[in-house]
Amino acid sequence: MIKIAILGAGAIADAHIQSYRKFKDRCDVVAVVDLYPEKAAEKVAKHSLRAAVFKDLPAAIGQADFDAASVCLPPFEHAQATIGLLRAGKHVLVEKPMATCLEECDAMLQAAESSGRVLSVVAQNRFRTPMMKLKRILESGLLGSVLHGQVDSFWWRGGNYYDLWWRGTWKKEGGGCTMNHAVHHIDLFLWMMGAPIWVQSVSLNLAHDNSETEDFSTSILGYPNGSVGQVTASLVHHGEEQQLAFQGARAKVAVPWQVKAMRPRENGFPDENAEAAAQIQAFYDALPAVCHEGHDGQIGNFLEAIEGRGALLVDGAQGRRTIELISAIYQSSHLEQRVVLPLSADAPFYTRAGILERARRFHEKTKSVANFATNDITFGRDFGN
Repeated sequence: MIKIAILGAGAIADAHIQSYRKFKDRCDVVAVVDLYPEKAAEKVAKHSLRAAVFKDLPAAIGQADFDAASVCLPPFEHAQATIGLLRAGKHVLVEKPMATCLEECDAMLQAAESSGRVLSVVAQNRFRTPMMKLKRILESGLLGSVLHGQVDSFWWRGGNYYDLWWRGTWKKEGGGCTMNHAVHHIDLFLWMMGAPIWVQSVSLNLAHDNSETEDFSTSILGYPNGSVGQVTASLVHHGEEQQLAFQGARAKVAVPWQVKAMRPRENGFPDENAEAAAQIQAFYDALPAVCHEGHDGQIGNFLEAIEGRGALLVDGAQGRRTIELISAIYQSSHLEQRVVLPLSADAPFYTRAGILERARRFHEKTKSVANFATNDITFGRDFGN
């Protein structure tokens, strides 16, 4: 039986606790840690846990017997907590984003290597049937060469979203919508299309005047084979119409699921290619569904890796790759330059200190609350089959 600790009693902790409880024959949540112990106690009561409550990580490590932990803290605390857990011999699943900068990611990877413990970064959307199917189609070659990949990470948040004390500052949140909302879509995009070799970006704050950080960014990515990617992150899009779309030489596929194929008339204008679309649709329909979706799937895989029964599907190196692209987007947009990848250790946005020194403050954060009375959150568009 794997004993689990939950660090952070915010809204995302519910998803972790619920998923661990679905594998109750393999694991048990024995500790919940939060700066506000009453919030931790609420989680214990809400989920009927037999778990101890702690105010900080040193107390939990010193007094609780556990094997692994989910880090559900604000982004600025991810690195310190993860490194402390790994050095104490604990396996770690850390929520997105992995850290606020590449320097922190590299310190986390070093701690994992030294400890020999499992380090996984949350990317729960990989564990959804439409995403797994889309990945398989891209690998199949049915599209031909991929010419253009597109991410629309569209969200909407009211201005009061940034009233929470740690949001909307470079020091605490580490960035805006690119870092904290588009991170999942960027992970999926890199997983499906691979890493670019350059990026050119623009970041803006269009509608949130209690935030130092961006609420909109758009980026063009260049690839070694000449293909191009496009990533847009936003907190100003009503309807939150999110998508990943890939244009191949033979057809287009997208999630939410869509397949389109064209062929040229004698004059070059398009006609539908029903046969190509039907071939791709048949391949898609024949692919199996994922057994455990979302956080359930990732936590199931995390437990398998700890038990030595399966390979870890999202490791720390993959989490770092996502932060590298986000760091390059910030470096490009804030310094107004094309940025070549991979980023070196002397890159201006490699360290947190470098980011804090160079990042533009779009507005001054003037309003701050410790907690909201209502803690319900939404997860964006529900990608259907």
